Amino acid sequence: MKARELKELSVEELKERAKETSQELFNLRFQKATGQLGNTAMIQKTKRNLARVKTVIREMEISGPRQ
Repeated sequence: MKARELKELSVEELKERAKETSQELFNLRFQKATGQLGNTAMIQKTKRNLARVKTVIREMEISGPRQ
């Protein structure tokens, strides 16, 4: 998901998205450890998506409420 699309969501929605992405990352790491993960690039993509979501959340916290 693009940062532009994330900025349109509310902080609550972003926090829920961060929680889901974090869970997905855990599952991917677990699959890799058990040898079930075929596409290991998914771990890197998920980590980047999580970082994107957390960055947008932090930007919104710093800027304050929308006008």
